[in-house]
Amino acid sequence: MPTRRALLVDAFTQEPLTGNAAGVVPNGDGLSVAQMQAIARELGASETAFVRESDDADRRLRYFTPTEEVDLCGHATVAAHAFLADEIGEGSHTLETNVGVLDIELDGETVWMRQNAPEITEVDATYAEVAETLGVRETGLSGLSADLPIARASTGLPFLVVPVEYLSDLSKMSPDMAAIETLASEHDCRGLYAFTFDTLEADSTLHGRCFVPSAGVPEDPVTGTASGACGAYLDRFGAFDPTPEEMLFEQGHFLDSDGSVRVDASAATTDGRVRVGGTAVTALDGELQIPSRDDDEILEA
Repeated sequence: MPTRRALLVDAFTQEPLTGNAAGVVPNGDGLSVAQMQAIARELGASETAFVRESDDADRRLRYFTPTEEVDLCGHATVAAHAFLADEIGEGSHTLETNVGVLDIELDGETVWMRQNAPEITEVDATYAEVAETLGVRETGLSGLSADLPIARASTGLPFLVVPVEYLSDLSKMSPDMAAIETLASEHDCRGLYAFTFDTLEADSTLHGRCFVPSAGVPEDPVTGTASGACGAYLDRFGAFDPTPEEMLFEQGHFLDSDGSVRVDASAATTDGRVRVGGTAVTALDGELQIPSRDDDEILEA
């Protein structure tokens, strides 16, 4: 039975077994959808990135959760490029994804990913509805409502962004995953990202929590795509004057898997397109036996 190299790489951290683990398959060419899905299910990470050849960019990544393919994943992108860094070298690279071709920059140990142009819209979800969904008191959400509304934000994948006044409210959330999935779907979002400016670390800009039950990920430890969407949201609603050239989002502490995402949402430096960056470290490197594909299945190019 054929084998493929497979890794677990912890993104947005420099310490193994923290941050957000992503599966990475360095040679994903020739694998069918069913084979990639089986590998992702076996690795068990929230997302696994398959590195493939591309006619339109330096390389292509396809991303699979244990249950389905997703169009984009920030932490798996960082993990894959951190692993490939010695092979591909520092500097600028292009990456084909299901949402288009993105720019990647390797700067020392940091992988920067420039996301798609932001799309930010306010939504009509009530604070009472969202508070019940998250299992938190309504006043914990409404305290910032005068300046920062609940909104749909996307830089490639859409998230429902929910400001929270205090870290104590964020930490005490007992979310109803079925209700989150329904609420996100009603507003055409992949998941829900809640954040507060009340942080654990002095140099952090905010503390976030991200829930994506529709992808089989009840809570994602440290999220690149959602951090980019939140960065664009903060810039759009003028949370800072001006938007800092770089922000630091902390996440994962309530899952004992803490990490941090560097976010550049400043239009002056990104032409309106958010960059997210982080480091990564390999925690597991081995080989997987690959199941035979169905002969009737069409192999993906």
